[in-house]
Amino acid sequence: MASTLAAAPSDRSNIGPMIIIGVLFFIFGFVTWLNGPLTIFVKLAFNLDDVSAFLIPVAFYLSYFVLALPSAAILKRTGMKHGMALGLFVMAIGAVLFGEFINLRTYHGALAGLFVIGAGLSLLQTASNPYISILGPIDSAAQRIAFMGICNKFAGFLAPFVFGALVLSGIDTLDQQVKAAPTPAAADALLNSFAARVYWPYMAMAALLVVLAIWVVRSSLPEIKPAGANDEHAIGHTGRSVFSFPHLWLGVLCLFLYVGVEVMAGDAIGIYGQGLGLPLDATKHFTAYTMFGMLLGYIVGLVLIPRFVSQQRYLAVSAVLGVLFAVGAYATTGYASVTFVAALGFANAMMWPAIFPLAIKGLGSHTEVGSAFLIMGIVGGALIPQVFVHLKEVINFQLAFLLVIVPCYLYILYYGLRGHRVGQHAAG
Repeated sequence: MASTLAAAPSDRSNIGPMIIIGVLFFIFGFVTWLNGPLTIFVKLAFNLDDVSAFLIPVAFYLSYFVLALPSAAILKRTGMKHGMALGLFVMAIGAVLFGEFINLRTYHGALAGLFVIGAGLSLLQTASNPYISILGPIDSAAQRIAFMGICNKFAGFLAPFVFGALVLSGIDTLDQQVKAAPTPAAADALLNSFAARVYWPYMAMAALLVVLAIWVVRSSLPEIKPAGANDEHAIGHTGRSVFSFPHLWLGVLCLFLYVGVEVMAGDAIGIYGQGLGLPLDATKHFTAYTMFGMLLGYIVGLVLIPRFVSQQRYLAVSAVLGVLFAVGAYATTGYASVTFVAALGFANAMMWPAIFPLAIKGLGSHTEVGSAFLIMGIVGGALIPQVFVHLKEVINFQLAFLLVIVPCYLYILYYGLRGHRVGQHAAG
């Protein structure tokens, strides 16, 4: 049985747990960043407009908002280790549902399957993010999360290529064949065959998730008690409820906006490229370019934080880069504009690793609940892209993109400079 740690373990003892958590971050990175190519897939498979296709991230990220607090309650009973395994099992169920409903070409059922996948991820992330944050000193948590981010975004880089090869190959030709089909029945037959390509990859994913869940349960991953490892007395704050930590609530809003711009740069880039008139066979890979930018950003962050720059200062610099790249995307067209959108991945890379530990710093026994509220902020990935797809119906889509994400980056800049210190008497 795993040992229970009342405080963060030493650096030497961190290696094994970090490898296990790194594998988990790889898995939910792969699953999460399938949403970009999935949006392109369902748009053709179900003959949808952009607003309806963007229900993919809505269903996925809305589950975080609905289930994060229940996840915290579950973790109180199961502990973080068994909670992570349970999250993997729930994801496996969701993968089966998604594959079955797509095969039946039932869009709302497929969205329900994505919601269940998101539910499992909500439990997994509510456990794994604070776990890695308090596995060592909180002030160097961004460095550890950066390592997790490399695992996550490397998976995100691979996901569009794997999905593209297995499911989206020849999508431009298929689109032309569907449009040229002599009868609606002939077009429907083509789309049925296209939709069926998803079935076995998702069944294989479900089986892999079950195997991983069993591995986590049987592993030597230690339990960590957040109350001992992340005590509020360490920062001179003796708040008796989670509502007495304003830096947490400002962090929830910051994470909400961050996930929104991350999804805009990662999942919406394909639709953005289509708006510029670029071919489907090119746009299906655009999410991978954003993920490559994030990989570079994580590597840079891993080197710089905290040795050369603090996590909060790097967060502020990243927000400024976000504004500059957004302006660059608006001021250019074609592949140049898409390149600036992909470069947002570099700007976004170290935001989650900085925001999360800054927001949970000193929460002590409230760490699980505070983490759950932060995970609820992931719903920004559902709502902010919806603002974009509705706004672009009435104004130029590049202007809509700019107007949606620049205010988000400006708030993130505020949190990196001042917001993370609000209410703390001995700030870092």
